[in-house]
Amino acid sequence: MAALLDVRGLKAGYGAGQVLHGIDFALEDGGIAAILGANGAGKTTTLRAVCNMVRSAGEVRLSGERIDGVATEDIVRRGVAHVPDGRGTFAHLTVEENLRLGAYTSRDKAAVAAGLDTAYGYFPRLAERRRQQAGTLSGGEQQMLAISRALMLRPRLLLLDEPSFGLAPLIVEEIFAIMRKINREQKVAILLVEQNAGLALALASHAYLLETGRLVISGPAAEIRRDESIRRSYLGY
Repeated sequence: MAALLDVRGLKAGYGAGQVLHGIDFALEDGGIAAILGANGAGKTTTLRAVCNMVRSAGEVRLSGERIDGVATEDIVRRGVAHVPDGRGTFAHLTVEENLRLGAYTSRDKAAVAAGLDTAYGYFPRLAERRRQQAGTLSGGEQQMLAISRALMLRPRLLLLDEPSFGLAPLIVEEIFAIMRKINREQKVAILLVEQNAGLALALASHAYLLETGRLVISGPAAEIRRDESIRRSYLGY
């Protein structure tokens, strides 16, 4: 299957500091890939660099077209949605107002209504709380809202940064199950950054392991999951 996202020689950093030192990775159309590594390895910076949110160099191609150097808002319009760590919900707006903001690039009222129906179908709890202020939601509900808001863009590629962070295990399992369903039913490719390596490897088909901004291991997620030496040396479980 053709690569939806193809990244070559990606370097990125903040100010004078360099975080990524020339990494290569790819994600097939409709696939799920996980980026793993310890804190400070460069995982979040990788997602930000794909969206051109940090100083970066190298080639980033979406469906064969280069998007490195393209403005972040134009990358969004090309079908890349980013769910950042910390979720980024608008606390004083209602659930539905947050979702409608996610569809800001669309002027098609029917498409927006269909997007709301889809979001509420995947996350019925959000439908129950559609008029509730987002800041009063639980952590798990805020993560559901952040994912749903990204889906309102009808993306081809969903970038997820630490979706399990700070959530109870049962909520995490529920969210990951829904992400798998979204991938299967909506054909949305997912690039996942996640500290919970076991969950990420169970969800993804391919995985990339970063260490201090360099790619040290890549391969099928199932193989990495079975390799005890990799788990012990790099993934801590």
